[in-house]
Amino acid sequence: MDHMPKPIGAAIAVLAIVVVVLSHSIVIVDETNQAIITQFGEYRRTISEAGLHFKMPLIQNVSYLERRVLSTDAMSQEYLTLDKKRAVVDHVTRWKITDPLRFFVTVRTETGARARLDDIVFSELRRELAVHNLEAIIADEREKIMDKVAKSARAQADSFGIHIVDVRIKRADLPPAVQESVFKRMVAERQRESSRYRAEGEERGQRIRAEADRERAVTLADAREQAQRTRGEGDAQAIAIYAEALKQDPEFYSFTRRLEAYRKLLGKDDVLVLDTNDEFFRYLTKGK
Repeated sequence: MDHMPKPIGAAIAVLAIVVVVLSHSIVIVDETNQAIITQFGEYRRTISEAGLHFKMPLIQNVSYLERRVLSTDAMSQEYLTLDKKRAVVDHVTRWKITDPLRFFVTVRTETGARARLDDIVFSELRRELAVHNLEAIIADEREKIMDKVAKSARAQADSFGIHIVDVRIKRADLPPAVQESVFKRMVAERQRESSRYRAEGEERGQRIRAEADRERAVTLADAREQAQRTRGEGDAQAIAIYAEALKQDPEFYSFTRRLEAYRKLLGKDDVLVLDTNDEFFRYLTKGK
């Protein structure tokens, strides 16, 4: 049986050692990570730039930390509001590692960081929600409240090498035990408001109708006054015309006035018994 020459065996052994040493010396950091180099548990340096880096083999270790924004989805908690109501709030914290050394020294891992952040945010939420009513928390003031919580928590998280991007409420509700009573009270309040609005609307409608009736009466009165004035002016003009006609031809004026009287007095089927000497009907009996 042939044996491998000693020089070749030694070369292979050396190559294997070199490969092992290199594999323990190379640190590859991608775009999403940053790295901490430690030696026997003590910090040595931070690698923030992506690419190929080196460390001392075997005696130095590498710990990778996220460069991207991380999120912590905390468990729901009950909080007491200013109006003495209990609110169940479920929040999300978005954060990123900005100081790898401080992060590594204080919390070391993402799990440790999430535990610290939960404690901080829970405390700030409890303090902030205690000075607001539940209605404001659920509706109008939610964004302002969470901005204040994020600002306060951000100042505390900075000591861990963490920057809190924002804190947001995913859900804010009452505990199930009190939801039904609150809903009933809200329905009653809405019914009272609707009754008040209907009463105010009816009152306003009556005022509008009264004002419209008054304006209508004034308009009709003005119209009647104008009509009477117009008729008076027309009668005056007619009298003037008749007077002028009388001066020009008294007999023709008498004839037209008598015809007008006949038209008003006599109907279509009327039967007349006339006295031939009656002056009123002289145009019917004598011709003039």
